[in-house]
Amino acid sequence: MRSLIRRVMLDTRYTLVGFPTTLIGFAVTLVGLSAGVGTAVVWIGVPVLAATLLAARGFADAERGWLSDVLKRPPVRPRYKPAPPGAGRFRRIVNPLTSGQSWLDLLHSIVNFPPALIAFVLTVVCWALPLAGLTYPIYGLITSRIEDNVELPELLGLGDGYLINSIFYVALGLLFLLILPFTVRGAALVRAGLGRALLTGVAELQERIDDLAQGRAAAVSAEANALRKLERDIHDGPQQRLVSLAMELSRAQRQLKKDPEAAQATLTSAISATRETLDELRALSRGIAPPILSDRGLAPALAALAGRSIVPVELDVRATGRYEAAVENAVYFVVAETLTNVAKHSQATVCTIRLTHTDDALVLTIVDDGVGGAHVAKGHGLAGLADRLRAVDGELEVHSPDGGPTVIAAEVPCA
Repeated sequence: MRSLIRRVMLDTRYTLVGFPTTLIGFAVTLVGLSAGVGTAVVWIGVPVLAATLLAARGFADAERGWLSDVLKRPPVRPRYKPAPPGAGRFRRIVNPLTSGQSWLDLLHSIVNFPPALIAFVLTVVCWALPLAGLTYPIYGLITSRIEDNVELPELLGLGDGYLINSIFYVALGLLFLLILPFTVRGAALVRAGLGRALLTGVAELQERIDDLAQGRAAAVSAEANALRKLERDIHDGPQQRLVSLAMELSRAQRQLKKDPEAAQATLTSAISATRETLDELRALSRGIAPPILSDRGLAPALAALAGRSIVPVELDVRATGRYEAAVENAVYFVVAETLTNVAKHSQATVCTIRLTHTDDALVLTIVDDGVGGAHVAKGHGLAGLADRLRAVDGELEVHSPDGGPTVIAAEVPCA
């Protein structure tokens, strides 16, 4: 109930208080536009147009502030095109004319007047009707006494007419009171929808484009880092083992005729090295896309990771469905890399992993009781995790004070 009342009051303030501002903005911009266009041929109108656009920008900023309350969205202000460096005085004066958003602000100041007027009238009527109906017993009593010149004790015994009228108007007031939140909300949304389209639509689109560009850059960076890490791991591990294995086999070949027993021992050592190399290659492949993840999904893959962890892991997976491959890979990689960091740096005795599925996202929480100090600064392992999650529109949060515990929370949108 409290939130409903607050919503109605915010919408009412928007339509009632915003209307005078809209009226002033409509008058100022219309007069300024007419004067600027009419005198543009003698160049006086150009600065007038620029000043009109700046005024429209001020009214637009006020509207954007109200929109955040009505639409329950954070305020979004578009980026206006600045004057070029070293521009002259006249160029700086006329700079608003070169910004497309400035003209959208001007257009909004003009076309916003009709819906603002309609919203204002609807809000006033929707408040006046229930107030009039609910207070009828009071002012009806007073007006009847004045019109009929009846004393108050006599008025109280007038009969059923006054009582029936009071019941009727109070019931009507209650009906309009029930309708009031929906009507006021609808009137506010109609006006706010126009404001959002003209005043923040371009900015929201630009933000989305920037987010997509950042996500693409993050994906490229994450893949490049993963490839470099894989190349380094292969060079330092399996490649060295394969070189050593080739040398062992060459030595066994030379020993085969001279000393068969020594050759047998060398072959035994080579077979053991081969198995170790295969195990290391399997471990590296798990960091890319393990077969168990592709075949059976996140829950079994995370269980396999927990089983191989050096640090004891308490696993709680409440997301048993299948998701897009990019989402599953991102979550798996975050868990695998985090468990590696926990084993190497945290000095933890236990690690807790929880994965849940909300309405539209996978929420992953990893907690360890180690020494803390983890962060997502560049040059640290967690920075790569943040980039990988950003590539699938996910977010990573790390809380790791010195002395611990470390809490890593990731949220990945999913269908």
